[in-house]
Amino acid sequence: MKEDCVYTRKRLLTWDDDFMDLDFSLVGSNTLALLIHGLEGSSQSKYILSTTNELNAHDIDTVALNLRGCSGEDNLLLSTYHSGKTEDIDFVIEHLLENYQHKNLLLIGFSLGGNLTLKYMGEYAGKISPRIKGAIAVSVPIDIESSEQELDKLKNKLYLEEFLKTMRLKILEKAHKFPDFELDKELLFKAKRFKHVEKLYTVPVFGFDSPEDYWKKASSKPFLLKINQPTLLINAKDDTFLGEACYPFEEANNSDFFFLEVTNFGGHVGFISSFKQSESRWLEKRIYQFIKEHIQIEINKTISKLD
Repeated sequence: MKEDCVYTRKRLLTWDDDFMDLDFSLVGSNTLALLIHGLEGSSQSKYILSTTNELNAHDIDTVALNLRGCSGEDNLLLSTYHSGKTEDIDFVIEHLLENYQHKNLLLIGFSLGGNLTLKYMGEYAGKISPRIKGAIAVSVPIDIESSEQELDKLKNKLYLEEFLKTMRLKILEKAHKFPDFELDKELLFKAKRFKHVEKLYTVPVFGFDSPEDYWKKASSKPFLLKINQPTLLINAKDDTFLGEACYPFEEANNSDFFFLEVTNFGGHVGFISSFKQSESRWLEKRIYQFIKEHIQIEINKTISKLD
């Protein structure tokens, strides 16, 4: 199966004079899956591309959301996105519900995008549209504090530095565009942990009291028991990004709607089942299997087009 997509891009103007880019891959379905990428990812992330292709092959339309500043073009505001910014997800979903005629809408998120997915499904449960039929989240740091403690360990040093490298550059660009934003550049270059970057950027820009306040308010774990549509979380035991608190067995046991699947292997959004990339599709197939078996919808072809 091919590992690229021919997207049709639509720019969505936001209520706060900014934009988010949506990349559609339509096959003429009555069902649309909203895909949400992880930290510093985009619609071009491999897991987004492969999931798009898998779902398209099963007659499901997809739209990949590029979070603010992640579509290849910097967004217009000083603020971008963070792990708990579900107001952006809600805005996109409302746009899709109002402007597209799909009978069913699904949410599928990966890593940070998975946290947004789970948090949205619980936080908005009381007013969620009946057209939203379920969700799937993969490799999710549902408890941000425990995840950051794991990321600070030596085993994740190389991964962490790659994330910090791109984040530093983006924050420096923001500071250049918004000179009123008082950034301590020396501390930014010395940052060795996510907490350091959060203290310099996320906390002041988004109005949190501290990194700890951000972790508490952005984590999806407290919202899991509020979920009222079939929702699956897939986390691997060998995911070096996740702490013990990111495996919510108790919540899954006490919910009729929230399902937890913990695999022995899979790493962070890996789940490699074959050394041949074209054959390594366990995750994509598992996503479709959950949709087929647990989300009560009838998928069929209809007419789906961009507005």
